[in-house]
Amino acid sequence: MAESEPTAEQLAALAAANEETDAAVNYKPPAPKSLQEIKDLDKDDESLRKYKETLLGCTSVSADPNTPNIQVTRMTLVCDAAPSSLVLDLQGDLENFKKNPYVLKEGVEYKIKVNFKVNKEIVSGLKYIQQSFRRGVKVDKTEYMVGSYGPRPDQEYEFLTSLEEAPKGVLARGTYVVKSRFTDDDKHDHLSWDWGLTIKKDWKD
Repeated sequence: MAESEPTAEQLAALAAANEETDAAVNYKPPAPKSLQEIKDLDKDDESLRKYKETLLGCTSVSADPNTPNIQVTRMTLVCDAAPSSLVLDLQGDLENFKKNPYVLKEGVEYKIKVNFKVNKEIVSGLKYIQQSFRRGVKVDKTEYMVGSYGPRPDQEYEFLTSLEEAPKGVLARGTYVVKSRFTDDDKHDHLSWDWGLTIKKDWKD
């Protein structure tokens, strides 16, 4: 038998239960510098030059002005208990992800993996932000600090979130729209995408 949808009051209670208090952080991101500026700093200091070479490598950066600095290539929902993984190709059509929601059994543990490239300049303070909506009401928001990365256009970076637990209980079951965003300290939105997630009592109800 189909389960009834929660009321607006029940959704508000669910959102309040998932609300995270944002602690005030007195953090000011450093002023951006180009890769060449960083390489030219203290270039007469041999030990420092070698140290920066170790950190930055000798990779040639993309010369194509139309290539974005950050390319988010795919997202994977990793769950050991699932019959299969959800893999979203973020270089294709982003509009179809909401139409075919991924089924997740209530209470199971999972992680989200994001693959991306840095093509030209060092990027600082990358973040992955995720908000979940049920019937248009925001019920959850999670922000993950991804970190700072140097250019490596020929090889992808991979970010894996901490272990999360899918919501459980009668009120938690149903279909959600998840809004994902990849941004940074300078508030550059490198990519935003929506996808569907259905929480069920079992993998196949």
